[in-house]
Amino acid sequence: MGRPRVGVQLIIFGERATTDLRGVLADVEAAGYDGFEGGALASPADAESVRQAMEGRSLAFLGGHSGIDQMANPDEVERHAGLVAALGGRYLMVSGGHDTLDGYRRGAEMLDRAGERCRRAGVALCYHNHAWEFKRLEGQVPIHLLAELTDPQLVKLCPDIYWVHVGGEDPAAFLTRYGRRCPCIHFKDGLGGDQARDFRELGRGKVDVAAALDAALKCDADWIIVEQDETERDPAESCRISREYLKSLGV
Repeated sequence: MGRPRVGVQLIIFGERATTDLRGVLADVEAAGYDGFEGGALASPADAESVRQAMEGRSLAFLGGHSGIDQMANPDEVERHAGLVAALGGRYLMVSGGHDTLDGYRRGAEMLDRAGERCRRAGVALCYHNHAWEFKRLEGQVPIHLLAELTDPQLVKLCPDIYWVHVGGEDPAAFLTRYGRRCPCIHFKDGLGGDQARDFRELGRGKVDVAAALDAALKCDADWIIVEQDETERDPAESCRISREYLKSLGV
């Protein structure tokens, strides 16, 4: 069981991740991260700007994030996967959701097709959950149905431990259930319940981060990715606090 690398999702930096990416990456590196996950790459020029911002840094580009609707278009899938691969990334995270079980069934077929195209590009497609996939539809939990209906070799999971918690399941148990199907795991914390949008640095919310990390290590995850959607602090400071907390847990 190898040590996972620790990355950060740049969403916490807001618009600055677009206007001052080089400065953002300097803050990420100073906080002790191994790499970063970006948003959707729109064009080769967009990818080139990321490459230039990375010059002189020891950071890895682990992957990008896209919407599930774009996965219905083969050309879009290949474009997104190709741009990720051009930067040395190995993962394309996608998120979305459906209102019905039939929607999830159709979505599973679409994800399998997209996952095959990603694999040809040398990139793994990873489904990133929110809380809504845990709301029962016709007696079933959509996230588990989606996992059941998709090919584990084509569609990996990028669990978000906070949204698993908000959805009513135990993050450690969820990670244990899906094991090595989870190469990338988003580590997020917050107050949950009626304050679900109140995000906090790791160790300062309601999630049992230590138990989730123990389960993640047993999954042999490639990346632990700190994700904090919003912060009242300076984003660089929030990143540093979360990184130091993970260090205190041994990673």
